[in-house]
Amino acid sequence: MMLTEETPVPSLALPVEEMKDHLRMGSGFADDGMQDGLIETYLRAAIAAIEGRIGKVLFQRRFLWVLEGWRDDEQALPVAPVAGIASLTLVDAEGGESIAPPSSYRLVKDTHRPRLAGRGTALPTIPTDGAVKVVFDAGFGAAWTDIPVDLRQAVLLLAGEYYEHRHDDGAQTAGLPFGVVTLIERWRTVRILGGGRT
Repeated sequence: MMLTEETPVPSLALPVEEMKDHLRMGSGFADDGMQDGLIETYLRAAIAAIEGRIGKVLFQRRFLWVLEGWRDDEQALPVAPVAGIASLTLVDAEGGESIAPPSSYRLVKDTHRPRLAGRGTALPTIPTDGAVKVVFDAGFGAAWTDIPVDLRQAVLLLAGEYYEHRHDDGAQTAGLPFGVVTLIERWRTVRILGGGRT
């Protein structure tokens, strides 16, 4: 099983100015934009860390998920929330591909555990020694304001932590700061039976 991000978060969507306000950086100086690249890097790192911890995609983007077999008659998707399935492609042992018609599957939307299910019957059969490629769009939305406010605050706190401790020698305590953990806790997905149905 392999999940690949096909479209990155656009730089213009990142809250660089809001982050500068959060850090209480001065403005009106000749070097106002000097730190923008660094701030963007820490915002991306904070987003990735939080997404990895909670199993949710903050900014909406496209993913490619490749797997060799369905787990059950309904397949839990690896991240949430999922806005839609763009395509489902069956790959045979020789690498030949055939696109499954959208009438053969459906998305079961869920904030925490969205699933792919067959429409009226089972999911399309994956060829022997083959695979399936699922292309889907996931995330709360394309804009920073589409993301729930507690997750936005967690990103700013964590990016601020990265920025403030960028010169540390690694002696900092491992793990996420308590304030970030508190903000993201309700969004964490409890994984039971490795993502199968419960």
